[in-house]
Amino acid sequence: MKIKKILVSQPKPSTLKSPYFELAEKNNVKIDFRPFIQVEGVNSKEFRQQKINILDHTAVVFTSRTAIDHFFRISEETRTIIPDDMKYFCISEATAFYLQKYIVYRKRKIFHSTGKFSDLVDVMKKHKEERFLVPLSDMHKQEIPELLNKSKVKYTKATFYRTVSSDLSDIKEIDYDMLVFFSPSGIASLFQNFPDFKQNDIVIASFGPATAKAVTEAGLRLDIQAPMPQAPSITAALEMFIKQHNKK
Repeated sequence: MKIKKILVSQPKPSTLKSPYFELAEKNNVKIDFRPFIQVEGVNSKEFRQQKINILDHTAVVFTSRTAIDHFFRISEETRTIIPDDMKYFCISEATAFYLQKYIVYRKRKIFHSTGKFSDLVDVMKKHKEERFLVPLSDMHKQEIPELLNKSKVKYTKATFYRTVSSDLSDIKEIDYDMLVFFSPSGIASLFQNFPDFKQNDIVIASFGPATAKAVTEAGLRLDIQAPMPQAPSITAALEMFIKQHNKK
């Protein structure tokens, strides 16, 4: 069976230059996009139950724009006025610039890294006198606390938002030749929305080792895995498979 229809479990790319569109055109396949998971903020009551006081900290660590949004949302909901001397440590320059949505950028102490959390921890280690607050999702990369623990910096991990399954009830059946996943949460959402799902001939692709593990642990057949040396991106891995498979 040739691959003709693909469902990517992420939002549709906002730019026409996305490699997905090029993939679809070059290989004459239809690609639909539908997020299987979404982020929702914890409310102020849930945040207070964690017994964390934002103002006990002198610096905040941001791993994403989502973390920034929910940090300032919770601050507002709990009527916490963030002092002007609060320091901000951001995973990338783009994340740091996003702070302009909430603060006067040039008047604050802001540090950023290259996009790798390990590099950000190296920046933090130069400021060991700080007490760091790390706003995260309930489901986050295990690398984050592991690297922070090794660094010996003083930090508090706090849940400001959570990852939940999207409501896919408008999709009556999985009428696709291929499904593409990017997180263990996406696999959980698949079975939450389609408890009787049977893979049969449907090709399953995954990105990242944690997602690959979740696929096999769910009893599914993993047909495409990325990144791999010959396919560093998910679109490269899909293209290799489609070209080989659709030849038959």
